[in-house]
Amino acid sequence: MIKHSDFLGYPFRKTFRLIFLVGMLFMACQSKDQSTKDHSPFASDILGNSKYKAISYGGYRANTRNTQPTIDQVTEDLIILEALGFKLIRTYNVHFEFAKNVLEAIRLLKMKRIDFEMYVMLGAWINCKNAWTDQPNHDKEDFKGNALEISQAVELTQAYPDTVKIISVGNEARVRWATSYFVQPKVILNWVNHLQQLKADQKLPKNLWITSSDDFSSWGGGDSSYHEPDLEKLVHAVDYISIHTYPFHNTHYNPEFWISKIKSESQSSDLQIIDSAMFRAKNFAVMQYNNVKNYVKSLGVEKPIHIGETGWATQSSGFYGNQGSRAADEYKQALYFKLMSDWAKQNKTTCVYFEAFDEQWKNPIDPQHSENHFGLFTIEGKAKFSLWNFLDQGALEGLGRGDTPIEKTFQGNKEQLLSTLLTPPKK
Repeated sequence: MIKHSDFLGYPFRKTFRLIFLVGMLFMACQSKDQSTKDHSPFASDILGNSKYKAISYGGYRANTRNTQPTIDQVTEDLIILEALGFKLIRTYNVHFEFAKNVLEAIRLLKMKRIDFEMYVMLGAWINCKNAWTDQPNHDKEDFKGNALEISQAVELTQAYPDTVKIISVGNEARVRWATSYFVQPKVILNWVNHLQQLKADQKLPKNLWITSSDDFSSWGGGDSSYHEPDLEKLVHAVDYISIHTYPFHNTHYNPEFWISKIKSESQSSDLQIIDSAMFRAKNFAVMQYNNVKNYVKSLGVEKPIHIGETGWATQSSGFYGNQGSRAADEYKQALYFKLMSDWAKQNKTTCVYFEAFDEQWKNPIDPQHSENHFGLFTIEGKAKFSLWNFLDQGALEGLGRGDTPIEKTFQGNKEQLLSTLLTPPKK
């Protein structure tokens, strides 16, 4: 019997082996290229990289969080945000179904579209004991509730490791003006250390970054009474520092930078006065960022610092409207959004803009309350002035929220928009 190997002459076998080896090498290179292509970036690749624009996203369309956004609704929103170039989404709670729906929607979109790219900064909410009552105990934590948030954040990260790149422990959980729920730094420190240990034990991805997203003052950039040993330990424990800065709120609480300067602006138009005020607002935010940077440096720590939250509301029935600081409108939001985005890009700093869509659950009693109107979109899905240029470019063509296609606020009439502007109060 003639064997197959005997049938092939030596020259042919040599050529065959050469072709085989070249083929295997080609397949290996293709596999390596594909692996590189499929490899999702680390948090260290995302933060500070202008390719990954970041935004806070709460997809709640009702006036209560008892109605959770569906996966289809979240998918609809994420397609809109991706069309605007946003690739990093920040969420705030994990015990609600919403956080999982966001992650699942991203997974499904990636399955449908090989070019779809989006990642998540997953927020675990932290409360003190008796939070949201008339007797909050700020020296103790709501251990049961906090442990549930952390454990579910861990489970979601384990289930979606290619999407969750950051876990944030607490949201404005240490700043003392959060009187309903703030905790002492030790609480945040313990949970951050717990998550870092899970990374060390290989129960979480080693390249996952852990932080706490909090007001600039509670990161040492304001009142020196925050400068305490547990804060110093927290600075060392996190992978990067995520600060909040809100010049919008400071137009009421610390308005010196905001008030119109009569002498220097006496010959200026109203629009020039507003533009000048918004440049001062941007500089105010940068000052708070630099204050944190200087404090961290004073500890001998070199650590990335990014803006975890900043934004500008477009309506206000209270402190920021016609009878107050006159800060809230779409023109000022658009200018602040551009100024902060440009500064962040120039300084290789991630700026998580707050927020994608208006949400009504935050103050259902007062629909015009400023907290309901920080979105770049209205709750119905109309694009505010910040985004009009994207519609002009056709980036949002064919997209909508619910049965409503995306269109401009004020029916796209800029003169009508400008007629609603209010100049800052004079000194």
